[in-house]
Amino acid sequence: MVDGVQMGYFIAVSKKILEPRREWARKILEEHPKHLHWYKHKCFEDQPNFFRELISSLKQQFNQSEGVHFLQRIDGCEWDETTGKVTGLTRFGYDGEDFIELDLKTLTWIALKPEAVNTKIRWDADRADLRDAQYFLNVVCPTWLKTVWNTARSSLQRKVLPSVSLLQKTPSFPISCHATGFCPGRAVMFWRKGGEEIHEDVYLGEILPNNDETFQMSADLSVLSVTPEDWGRYDCVFQLSGGVDIITNLNESIIRTNWKAPVSVTELSV
Repeated sequence: MVDGVQMGYFIAVSKKILEPRREWARKILEEHPKHLHWYKHKCFEDQPNFFRELISSLKQQFNQSEGVHFLQRIDGCEWDETTGKVTGLTRFGYDGEDFIELDLKTLTWIALKPEAVNTKIRWDADRADLRDAQYFLNVVCPTWLKTVWNTARSSLQRKVLPSVSLLQKTPSFPISCHATGFCPGRAVMFWRKGGEEIHEDVYLGEILPNNDETFQMSADLSVLSVTPEDWGRYDCVFQLSGGVDIITNLNESIIRTNWKAPVSVTELSV
């Protein structure tokens, strides 16, 4: 991921698939074969074995003998183009909860759960691995990030406003304010009443990618909280990073739905 945009993905178990998701990502891998070689090694050889061993160890630590469990790893870096500051991150999660994180300042691991203490002790003792992680996050990752940025800058910086619609499945379902086709993938959406942002009876969705390098998101408002006389006081507000706000007033006439009122018995008999 680069600035919220998926660059590529891989599958290492059933099939060995490594595929760029953007044309600029494909171009980078073609022009920098060392990057492609590194990804293939990590994806198909290094990480699968590491994950198998770690998840087996964690199941023992958590006293788990069966069931499906999830191990997640985030490696990344942030580069401030203005100041030149680089911030690296490595964090593991297990079964949806943060487990352990690397502190680059002290070059030690931070146990984010009591069960992670034994893992911290073992990993803190491996100084060679810690130095490798430090070098990757402070040197390799930002170098690659700058390479990607120089190639993908125009694509990542482009701004496209979305089309915004009000959708509703049936009159008793929440009203969904849906925005699609926007870029970049940094935006917020919320509902207002009388000009004031509201949170109660509002359900915010995640920003999701479309197939054309744009994004979509939605914010649902429960109709149970909306009285007929208050309809005109509600607004859906979409804010794109660095762009203008798109404000959509809650108006029954513009709500899109496939629902049709059922035909009554009296109407059928006429």
